[in-house]
Amino acid sequence: MATPSGGSAFTTVTARTILGPLDVPAGRADQIAQRLGDAIRRGVLEDGLRLPPEPELAQHLRVATVTLREALSMLRRQGLVSTRRGRGGGTFVRRPDAVVGHGLTEFTVLALRELGDHRRAIAGTAASLAAERALPEETDGLRRQLYRLRAALTARERGAADSQLAVAIAAAAQSARLTREELRLRAEVGELLWAGVNDRDHLHIVRRRTAIVDAIEAANARRARELAEAQVSAETERLIEQRLASYDGADPAGGAP
Repeated sequence: MATPSGGSAFTTVTARTILGPLDVPAGRADQIAQRLGDAIRRGVLEDGLRLPPEPELAQHLRVATVTLREALSMLRRQGLVSTRRGRGGGTFVRRPDAVVGHGLTEFTVLALRELGDHRRAIAGTAASLAAERALPEETDGLRRQLYRLRAALTARERGAADSQLAVAIAAAAQSARLTREELRLRAEVGELLWAGVNDRDHLHIVRRRTAIVDAIEAANARRARELAEAQVSAETERLIEQRLASYDGADPAGGAP
């Protein structure tokens, strides 16, 4: 695959997640644009990354090149990719400075609870299967993602690194469907998870994520599932507390799960 000039190469995790065939054989341009757009907004495809050449990318997605070109045109109109001609050119990822996602007020408490149930099922299953199936190079990749999360300084950087880690865990489960669902859920709720998180909260989250990766590396599927489910439950309760506070016009409680 193409390696960008000044950008990051596609990882195995990214390739499996983003470049896998669409669920519908006759993929539509809007489906492709949605998948790539979600990955860009959540930071799974990093800013400045050069996408593979169009014929290669179309082959991975198992769509016609003309369909891929239409999808890329949609992303250009959204400001999520740019194309440069000539030597060193290609199509490059442009992650927006401000990621517009769902605001907390768009969710009812019931919707947050149901979303949490869904996320817990996906995250728990992904972590459990990753403990059973992850290859050594994949657990090494999880460690690298943990380092990125630990070193991130801003909420935007931390949210992107956290999403990359969650998607990497799902990919280590060797399940394309779980991986794409984790990415979709992160696109829906990812920005909310890091709203109001301070430096102390950040370190606490890193410790929790480290424990999950430790369990995966130790091939302890039960422990990995329990830790992943507990993490999502804590995040869900925090979002619900913030939402309830917003009903009263009060400031949301600080702190992170």
